[in-house]
Amino acid sequence: MYHAPIAPEACPALVLNADYRPLSYYPLSLWSWQDTLKAVFLDRVNIVSEYDRVVHSPNAEFRLPSVVSLKTYVKPSRNPAFTRFNVFLRDRFSCQYCGSNHDLTFDHVIPRSKGGQTTWDNVVAACSPCNLRKGGALPKEAKMFPFQWPIMPSVNQLHQNGRLFPPNYLHESWMDYLYWDAELDP
Repeated sequence: MYHAPIAPEACPALVLNADYRPLSYYPLSLWSWQDTLKAVFLDRVNIVSEYDRVVHSPNAEFRLPSVVSLKTYVKPSRNPAFTRFNVFLRDRFSCQYCGSNHDLTFDHVIPRSKGGQTTWDNVVAACSPCNLRKGGALPKEAKMFPFQWPIMPSVNQLHQNGRLFPPNYLHESWMDYLYWDAELDP
């Protein structure tokens, strides 16, 4: 039976910090095989594990790394960036008014038209129907209150939430470095 070779594009490398923890869980810190080999040749990473897949240059062959660790520790940011994605991650990809996880937008709890700002403590994930229904009203006027009042999450909280959403593909060599549901606190 013929097995087609795995394309190098299907061989990303899990990137660990120098302490062997993933740089991020969601999105999972992955590099393309090209970026990974470049980092290896620039001596910026240690190869921890490899795929069976080999790539060739005109005069050499290289096994593709499946897990690499940075040689220099990168201090994690203390405060997460305020982005749409991070708001959704903080709110676990669910509408804070009805719980839906479809057609998410973000809603200003105190509308901008009433002085509300685009900040961690005023923006929540909301599905389009709830966002339209609330419109420019205050929560009390619309009789719509978020399940959780918005706050600025810690980087650790975002990592914990990210672990609730493992990617569709996890290579077996990554499993010793990833801690999904087993490590979460309730």
